Amino acid sequence: MFALRLCVLIAAVAAPALAAPAHAQADYPSRPVRLILPNAPGSSIDTVGRALAAHLSTTLGQSVFAENRAGAAGLLGMEAGRTAAADGYTFIVASSSSMTAAPLMKKAVPFDVLKDFDFVSPVALLPNVLAVNPALGVGSVREFVAWARANPGRVNMASAGVGSVSHLAGVNFGVAAGFDALHVPHTGGAQSVASVVSGQTHWTLTPAPAAMGLVKAGRLKALGHSMGRDARVLEGMPSLAETVPGFAFNGWIGIVAPRGVPAAALDKLRTALAAAMRVPALEATLAANGAIPHLSSPAEFRAFLVRDIEETRRTMKAAAIEPE
Repeated sequence: MFALRLCVLIAAVAAPALAAPAHAQADYPSRPVRLILPNAPGSSIDTVGRALAAHLSTTLGQSVFAENRAGAAGLLGMEAGRTAAADGYTFIVASSSSMTAAPLMKKAVPFDVLKDFDFVSPVALLPNVLAVNPALGVGSVREFVAWARANPGRVNMASAGVGSVSHLAGVNFGVAAGFDALHVPHTGGAQSVASVVSGQTHWTLTPAPAAMGLVKAGRLKALGHSMGRDARVLEGMPSLAETVPGFAFNGWIGIVAPRGVPAAALDKLRTALAAAMRVPALEATLAANGAIPHLSSPAEFRAFLVRDIEETRRTMKAAAIEPE
């Protein structure tokens, strides 16, 4: 059923390109295409974004190179993309951090996420994973929550930075599970996960692609995911909602462009993206990192973002998080 739905989505995404002028499709792209990753190397955006760039190079018929522009939980990279030439040669791998959480966490943001970008398509939904250092000695979500409650004032939570998905997810989980943790922000997902590996911090609730390689290597222990009680992802990993009823807090990745990119270029990239998502090697990479493929039309992507913004705003209010 999922494969059928994905095929339908791929057909819907690809259809507009068939109506584009033939000469426009033939002319574009005539040079390499830049894919801005608004996060640091080793982050979930970097992991998925680089895999996308590699396969888009084949399906688009032109080199697609990834460029990290990290900082401010993704805001710097988004701004670099917004101010780039709207010629179809720069796209941005956006996320729930850079387009939802971080903009809501700041009082002054130089762009409007709903007005300043053209929407291409979402790419994947990302469960967050509760990861701890193996030396912590807890083997389940229930044991971790009990340990955290028993150690008030001594529990350190790592995040990818103020306003990142791991920040909001972690604070929200602590509130829902009934324990306090000291927030230790880092400059990116890779750095925050590395702090848990080194023992500098105790835990993080981070997008799965930033953690699963270290989990498989035995350097991190994953206790549960945030997709909801009935979800079965990441090789049967339990849901956090099985211990903390009702808890769900997930991320997403999608592709956007500077406002004003020619429709033919957007359509061709959308078609190339749909084709790339059918490549078994990319499917395997996404699955290994817990990323769930999710394509849709630009209008559906925008509506999805509107809902995500409202849900995140409610989460911030419930967790008493104020913009800085």
